Amino acid sequence: MKITISFAVAAAALTALPDASALQTLLPKFQFPTFGAPAKGEPVAKKAGNVVLEDKLLAAIAASGEDKRLSNSDEIASLVKQLEESSDSISRPAIAPEVMGRWRLLTTTNADTASPIQRKAVDSTKYKIYQDILLKTISDDNNEITSGEDERLIVSQVVKFSDTAELVVDALASTAAYPLEELTERKSTGKVLGVNVLGVSLVGEEALPDEDRPDSRIDFVFDEGNFNFNGFNIPYPVPFRNPLFRDWVKGWIDVTYLSDRVRISRGNKGTTFVLAKETDEM
Repeated sequence: MKITISFAVAAAALTALPDASALQTLLPKFQFPTFGAPAKGEPVAKKAGNVVLEDKLLAAIAASGEDKRLSNSDEIASLVKQLEESSDSISRPAIAPEVMGRWRLLTTTNADTASPIQRKAVDSTKYKIYQDILLKTISDDNNEITSGEDERLIVSQVVKFSDTAELVVDALASTAAYPLEELTERKSTGKVLGVNVLGVSLVGEEALPDEDRPDSRIDFVFDEGNFNFNGFNIPYPVPFRNPLFRDWVKGWIDVTYLSDRVRISRGNKGTTFVLAKETDEM
């Protein structure tokens, strides 16, 4: 996500952990109020979303089975494309208030450019996977994250192993409303000696944002990760801040469809994600 982006880093830790006691249900009952901090700048025009197509998509995902999150369903792919090509999405989605909050991963159509570990781990529904898009303040002292006035956009990948155990990988994010100077264009595909180990990112002209979808991209760079076991933190063993690796942990997600309850995104490694808005507080 990022995660690709998003979920690639978080997914890499899953295979080393014990099995969960039961599979999580793929499609919970949703109630979808609008929430989230408004973006800075001019007001964003809103549209209601295509409820009929969304319902068909959610039903198709539910019918695909509860033990898999990786989908190669032609029906799901067709419904995703119809929503992306419709005129019902909230405009300028990357800076719309509705994009903020917690989103649960429902299904993903991983491309061959995703890492092998990501494809295997994300496919299972043993663990809930979330993406949080939030405004936070990072203090200069010990990098403590708190709420505050000087807000920074953070995209977090969250893997819930249980009620008391989770992995959280935070990425610094950048949009037109919350620009981050560090987030320059990614240069490396991420291949190691020509081999797809960490996933292969689009770069150059292939990575340019779609001019027909203004303010649809969220750029990010992974910055910090921690396992949390009932309040006890163990750092995630990836040197995100090391200058030698910094370019490799950059990425982006393009929000290709957004409503109050459904988000479709495409990542820098060619992966498509369908996520649903969570209503419970984090």
